[in-house]
Amino acid sequence: MTVPAAQCVLVTGGARSGKSLYAEALIRKSGLAPVYVATCTPYDAEMEERVARHRLQRGDGWATIEEQRAIADVIARESAADRAILVDCLTLWLSNLMFADADIEAETTALVAALAAASGPVVCVTNEVGSGIVPENALARRFRDAQGRLNRTIADAADTVVLVAAGQPLVLKPAPVQPEIRL
Repeated sequence: MTVPAAQCVLVTGGARSGKSLYAEALIRKSGLAPVYVATCTPYDAEMEERVARHRLQRGDGWATIEEQRAIADVIARESAADRAILVDCLTLWLSNLMFADADIEAETTALVAALAAASGPVVCVTNEVGSGIVPENALARRFRDAQGRLNRTIADAADTVVLVAAGQPLVLKPAPVQPEIRL
């Protein structure tokens, strides 16, 4: 199945599911100049190593912008018909907002507006975090709930939503033709 060209694509999945690899491949296939918006703040050596691996994996030719919070501004500034932007990832962005005690609803609204106004394609990567057990502490529950709301909001705004599980992409939106279910 071929999905029509999309202005905004949301790629979601679990940890190490292959969602970033899939998103990077989408950007490469576009033939447009790739722009990588990194939301990670490496706080320790292990995270710095992950960031370095991601840079190496992407290879040369990517413009990289490190922005932990103002990604709507970056999309507005960097979006162009000859560029494809990859935001990796919304989960880290949300945690950065929470640590800064930012207005998550206002930031999400600004992001949705930036995605809608973008002059070129934008691919956003996010994690599915609500499929496991209920976290035992209030902060983790608050984060899980906020991540679910964020994912739902961006999925509603996106032209295409892809779930990646075990390295396999499943297009969720536009919705594939479903057989009628009768009870």
